[in-house]
Amino acid sequence: MVLEGIDGSGKTTIANMIIKGLSERGLKTLYTYEPTDSEVVTVLKTKYGDLRDPYIDALTFALDRLLHVKSKVLPALKQGYIVVCDRYYYSSVAYQGAMGAPIEWILEVNKWALKPHIAIYLDVDPAVAFKRKESMVSRFSEFEKLELQYRVREVYLRLVEMGLLVPVDASRDIREVYSDVERLVLGVIEKKTSSLASRGDL
Repeated sequence: MVLEGIDGSGKTTIANMIIKGLSERGLKTLYTYEPTDSEVVTVLKTKYGDLRDPYIDALTFALDRLLHVKSKVLPALKQGYIVVCDRYYYSSVAYQGAMGAPIEWILEVNKWALKPHIAIYLDVDPAVAFKRKESMVSRFSEFEKLELQYRVREVYLRLVEMGLLVPVDASRDIREVYSDVERLVLGVIEKKTSSLASRGDL
């Protein structure tokens, strides 16, 4: 499963709550995130910072994603883990799309990407999110501009309209948000378990 949203939407908090809840149910879980801390991302930020644009970022993050999926996500899935990913290719579409790269092109660049069983978008007004994260340290502070975050939200909402993301109102109390996310996740797990059982694979 994937959790998406701007910084301050509660992604990491909800992800950790989901991990804890599923683990308490006896399920094997793995928390991971994108962009990763790979050398690919480090080189982009430290060596090519002056050359960065939405296209370079989208391609760099796509390569980082491919390495991440092959080295960490797929092995975990094959071992029966439920993988909870904090951001995925939808973030590239939202952020690099908001900065000028064509959404259709970014989707094409990531066409190979493993499709999650569910991708949830935590929606919150950027002004509210900014207040929430005043004391937080962002790994990508260059994206933390309020005007940009409003454009990012617009792209996320477009992805919702396209049926690629399932929206959850993240402006509420964190317990209410978690309750909705948990219901969605458990519904997917139950459906997948029933499907395996009907095929005699479980």
